[in-house]
Amino acid sequence: MKEYLIINTNSELVRIASDDVLCIIASGNYSTITAVNGETRLVTLQLGQVERLIANQVTAGNTNFIRIGKSLIINRQYVSYINIQKQQLSLTDGKTPSHTLTASREALKQLKEVITG
Repeated sequence: MKEYLIINTNSELVRIASDDVLCIIASGNYSTITAVNGETRLVTLQLGQVERLIANQVTAGNTNFIRIGKSLIINRQYVSYINIQKQQLSLTDGKTPSHTLTASREALKQLKEVITG
């Protein structure tokens, strides 16, 4: 059974399968949710609020969501490339074009350690 991330504010409702979330990027008091298919949604929640929603709504055993630095939450099952020197991170499901992001060297080092165990 699919799990959904449901974001319900005064003016909007966003319902997306947690496995379809590629990443969530902070934009001040807003957050942009990017789906695997490239669709984006801007929601009126700060990244910390979205992080709490994920913790409350997604099964505790699902550790796919990782906060990277102050402005990014990623779904680690889609990490395809990390380059610490260039501060680049690419996410893809293997079927759609990759989504390249920037992150701090320290955040990428920590992510690399988490993924490689």
